[in-house]
Amino acid sequence: MATVVPVLPLSTAVLALGGGPGLSAGVVALTLLAAVLHAVWNAVAHGAPDRLVGFALIGAAYVVICGVAVLILGLPPAAAWPFILASAVIHVVYNLLLWASYQLGEFSHVYPVARGTAPWVVAMIEMALGHVPPVVQLAGIAVISIGLISLALDGGRLSRSSLPALGAAVATGVCIAGYTVVDAAAVSTTPVLVYAAWMFLLQGPVMPAIALVRRKKGLFTQARPVVIAGLGGGVMSLAAYGLVLVAQTSGATAAIAALRETSIVVGAIIGTVFLGERFGVGRAAAAAVVAAGIVLVNV
Repeated sequence: MATVVPVLPLSTAVLALGGGPGLSAGVVALTLLAAVLHAVWNAVAHGAPDRLVGFALIGAAYVVICGVAVLILGLPPAAAWPFILASAVIHVVYNLLLWASYQLGEFSHVYPVARGTAPWVVAMIEMALGHVPPVVQLAGIAVISIGLISLALDGGRLSRSSLPALGAAVATGVCIAGYTVVDAAAVSTTPVLVYAAWMFLLQGPVMPAIALVRRKKGLFTQARPVVIAGLGGGVMSLAAYGLVLVAQTSGATAAIAALRETSIVVGAIIGTVFLGERFGVGRAAAAAVVAAGIVLVNV
């Protein structure tokens, strides 16, 4: 592809270090709603009796809804394709790792680790590239680290059996950091709805295809009891992502990045209250520490 698309610096695209416009009440409301929807659709994916089938139904919702959307919205600008393709590929890897995380660990454990790892990774990359953050942001990195360590030492120990789940969750967080960089750079040059529709359409068929290969004819039988929940999870996922992209057009990327991670606390509460997972209170407290650190990093 001959077109060269400039990529915003990491600090501008994700952390927006150095400031930016404040958040209006409308943007705050959109971002908080997105955070709740994100935690809920992840809980739906984790709670499916067969999680591969759950992810397949979510992907099917992407294909149907975004397939209709692209017919209405048309093609994106040529310069947007590298961003769309890059984000779609990263999202495919993200979904595979998220599926693995939910197969291996409890929701209130792996979800906060995955979400909390992303801003931590971005901040550490910033430092590795020579950017020295202000003291407040350094404190935020330390607070996130403490929260993640607390989550890793679930119940006061780091057991060998928990390592696969933690590894998958951390890798998921790295993917979140990756697509956040791509998407934050893309929304400055591409219509939000067109970008999101094509990106989700391209990634959507992957999980249904994997489920069809692995479950074969049994897929449709297994999907029938959870079809409404699975498709609903896909709708919530699209809504959460679209709301954040719309909010990012305000230019306050850093504040939005911090506010959206309230989903970490929401996820921990869902795991504790609705899923009855062990160590729920401790995990909710550790998740709150991670969320506080993210706020400091994005000050």
